Amino acid sequence: MTGVPASAAGGSSPASAARADEKTVAAPSGGSADVAASADPECAGRPPRGAKLAAAAVNQASVWNIANFLTMLRLVLVPGFVALMLADGGYDPAWRSLAWAAFAIAMITDLFDGHLARAYNLVTDFGKIADPIADKAIMGAALICLSSLGDLPWWVTIVILGRELGITLLRFLVIRYGVIPASRGGKLKTLTQGVAVGMYVLALTGWLATLRWWVMAAAVVLTVVTGLDYVRQAIVLRRQGIAERKAALEETEA
Repeated sequence: MTGVPASAAGGSSPASAARADEKTVAAPSGGSADVAASADPECAGRPPRGAKLAAAAVNQASVWNIANFLTMLRLVLVPGFVALMLADGGYDPAWRSLAWAAFAIAMITDLFDGHLARAYNLVTDFGKIADPIADKAIMGAALICLSSLGDLPWWVTIVILGRELGITLLRFLVIRYGVIPASRGGKLKTLTQGVAVGMYVLALTGWLATLRWWVMAAAVVLTVVTGLDYVRQAIVLRRQGIAERKAALEETEA
């Protein structure tokens, strides 16, 4: 008697067993969120509810860090410095000493806030804008006060402030081609300017008064030389950027 195939006899063939196994799928182990995502394909790939709000809160909270606090402190010191500098006619040694203390604190915070921001990843959009404003504000206030009191020639103030504002504008003009990095000469210029202005803020006499003149002269020279170097870098950066864009355009057209 011829044998009857297992499938015809009601048994389960290997193929049917495989199909049965495919239908028996284990439930996902990712919890209710995964189950909901599998039930609704449109929800798959979306961030959890409230994730964007949480991320925005984190970004906003990151503004309140030690580096930005030092920058804001420097901004607050500017009107205080001006008030101390011009108190009692602007020539009282005691008030000038207090003004020097405020200026020195501002200069010290300028050295630390940028370092802290880079070292501990505290760089924010607020810091990028507020830090250079604070730098120019305290230096500009000191120079203008000194010139208005007759302690410093106006042409020195015009040269220094004109250079600072001009280079800041130049950076914005060439930012589409790249960023002009701060050079060692620029850092030395900033340090020399701070020392020179600080010496003028103090009511110095004798050989110290002569010394501060030479320090300010060095600051003016560094101001002009580094300014010209930044202009050169900006021209080179712009030419390179234009050449790279032209080459990319020619590649695209080819």
